[in-house]
Amino acid sequence: MGKLYTRPELAAARAEWKREGKVVVFTNGCYDLLHPGHVRLLEAARSLGSLLILALNSDSSIRRLKGPTRPLIPEGDRVALAAALEAVDAVTVFDEDTPRELIAEILPDILVKGADWAHWIAGREEVEAAGGKVLALPLEPGYSTTSIVEEILKRQP
Repeated sequence: MGKLYTRPELAAARAEWKREGKVVVFTNGCYDLLHPGHVRLLEAARSLGSLLILALNSDSSIRRLKGPTRPLIPEGDRVALAAALEAVDAVTVFDEDTPRELIAEILPDILVKGADWAHWIAGREEVEAAGGKVLALPLEPGYSTTSIVEEILKRQP
């Protein structure tokens, strides 16, 4: 099986990984314009366990969250980019506004978000209730999709 999993495939794989004693780390996001900050966060998350699941917001989910001009990169391409990253072991897509339902189904051992989400991490209650850890990792200074887009627009003649 490749790195892209449907929700049922991911649930089955998670059950197998649990039987094997693997520590499963989970993170999520739009990853609309992949940049070094994303890569470093994913590498840090992956270092916490045996494997890393990256759940990507669907295109329609991103439009609801960020408006009609997003995503910049279509879902299929974002999946391909994420799957190409060495730190990412499994990729899935969710269509809800938050991954809470997916997280409740998968119940990772460690749930990770960037520090910009420390105030509210979807799935925290479910993971902690199951005995898992929830961590907000520091962000790489100077990198954000919004700031990159703003810089590109500033450079327009």
